[in-house]
Amino acid sequence: MTTRFRHALMTGRIDRIAIALSGLCVAHCFATAVILGLLASAGGIFESPIFHEAGLAIAIALGAIALGHGAMIHGFMMPAAIGSLGLGVMAGALTMDHGMQESIYTLIGVGILALGHDLNHRASHYH
Repeated sequence: MTTRFRHALMTGRIDRIAIALSGLCVAHCFATAVILGLLASAGGIFESPIFHEAGLAIAIALGAIALGHGAMIHGFMMPAAIGSLGLGVMAGALTMDHGMQESIYTLIGVGILALGHDLNHRASHYH
């Protein structure tokens, strides 16, 4: 593990990046469901399953690294448990047909995951 990466873990930068990516996911879901839904020809690009699968893979990787590292450092399992629940809801949303229900479940999962990262960040500073 490089010194720069270790520093990013210790300062909570990865949690902050993950929270920012959760915000981007919310913006993406909103744009896809509402704005691009009005423009059906352009909406197909962002509704591609690979786009969502890649986003979930990135979220899982960041979650495993940041939340797992936090649990090892501060010893609190609750942030990792909450974050994992959010990832599970997001993964479950991938099994649904594209539409409003999938978007709602994805947004719920992203919100839960962001809460887990926020709790992890706070616990790291408390410790």
